[in-house]
Amino acid sequence: MSTTTIPASLTGSYTIDPAHSRIGFVARHAMVTKVRGSFNDFEGSGYFDAANPANSKLQLSIKAASIDTRNADRDAHLRSNDFFDMDTYPQITFSSTSVEQTGDLRFRVTGDLTIKGVTRPVTVDFEYTGSAIDPYGNQRIGFEGTTVVNRKDWGVNWNAALEAGGVLVSENVTLEFEVSAIRSAEAG
Repeated sequence: MSTTTIPASLTGSYTIDPAHSRIGFVARHAMVTKVRGSFNDFEGSGYFDAANPANSKLQLSIKAASIDTRNADRDAHLRSNDFFDMDTYPQITFSSTSVEQTGDLRFRVTGDLTIKGVTRPVTVDFEYTGSAIDPYGNQRIGFEGTTVVNRKDWGVNWNAALEAGGVLVSENVTLEFEVSAIRSAEAG
């Protein structure tokens, strides 16, 4: 029986490629369906240590106004004080505090997530999805991960009661990360 491991040669500093990555979310709407969205303007970087993942780290900054649910009215409401108050809090940030390998290709990244000026710890389970040299000679590495958070923990409280019971927007929101990162040029 063979195990799959991540080559030590992938250790290095990386920058997230926003053109080939997605930061998204899923929330239940009206208790009957899911609404999906993403943030289209973000940047991130980090260090990945394949041999000792505990040395790895990640920084992420998202422009809150780049929220996109494919509905202009809903997006405007999400940008308002009812939800993200994006004029006052234009950035959503994440800074890792620990990385733990939980399986051959699985990692648990814990860090501080700041939304609307409130910072709380979250843990995201990631899976390594592969690496490749792209046509431009860049070393790429990929990870996908999800976590569920309660939006009220960050003061994102707006809701409306439904006539038949329940609420319009779920408190629990699934955060989704599909990341392609490019290794930084090594110092000569």
